[in-house]
Amino acid sequence: MPTGRVKFYDEEKGFGFIASDDGTEVFLHASALPAGVTVKAGTKLEFGIADGKRGAQALSVRVVEAPAREKLSRKPADDMAVIVEDLVKVLDGIGSNLKRGRYPENASARKIAAMLRKVADELDA
Repeated sequence: MPTGRVKFYDEEKGFGFIASDDGTEVFLHASALPAGVTVKAGTKLEFGIADGKRGAQALSVRVVEAPAREKLSRKPADDMAVIVEDLVKVLDGIGSNLKRGRYPENASARKIAAMLRKVADELDA
């Protein structure tokens, strides 16, 4: 199987590109990633390749090595407290609607999911 490193990946849009070890650029769609896996620039991957509409496309991706974690600067704890409190209010509203049998609309759900990921990344830094 070919290997390469993630050159660019936009989690919100769900796609990016891999710079394969043989020098080619391969399209990476979120559907090729294992469930629950996120990738960042520099992540080493092993993948299958198929010819897609616009060139080489990665299939059956497996993470070989995550990039070295950089020392991230965290937001001040006071700022994070405000963000978490606001997020809890948003989630309370969603919980009330779910109890009534209503999921949030797709656009809203994507924004909320992105917010949760960003807060999780900030807490995990």
